Amino acid sequence: MSLLLSDREALERACSSMSKVALVVDDSMLIRYSVCRYLESRGYSVESASNGSEALEVMARNKADLIVTDMRMPKMSGDEFISALKSKEETARVPIIVVTSKANGSCMPDERADFVIYKDIDVETQLDAALEAVTEDESRGQAAGK
Repeated sequence: MSLLLSDREALERACSSMSKVALVVDDSMLIRYSVCRYLESRGYSVESASNGSEALEVMARNKADLIVTDMRMPKMSGDEFISALKSKEETARVPIIVVTSKANGSCMPDERADFVIYKDIDVETQLDAALEAVTEDESRGQAAGK
């Protein structure tokens, strides 16, 4: 019996050490690169796309544990991308962090997002707060059996 327990513990440890997958969606190569490097430094395996359409293709191949998306993009906007995610049961609960531009005022954050950060302000500090909030929400959901 102890052999089974230690095998189970080893499996749980291995699973918990596996990195989570983040998907970064932004038409700005600089923002995509910066956010990807930031998330990789926090232990995430990162995929990226330059618009919502590409992101859906990535999601069809790989399950993401976290999505960071811009709202204003060509081909498929962040709004359309979020709508597509929320319409499918398998992706409806994936935490979403919206990255938007505060200065231009023309891009309002989406209320379906779990957190909103602004490109015009220190992005890394905001990402720290966003990851903390999203991780706490996930922990509470798992504790409640969601």
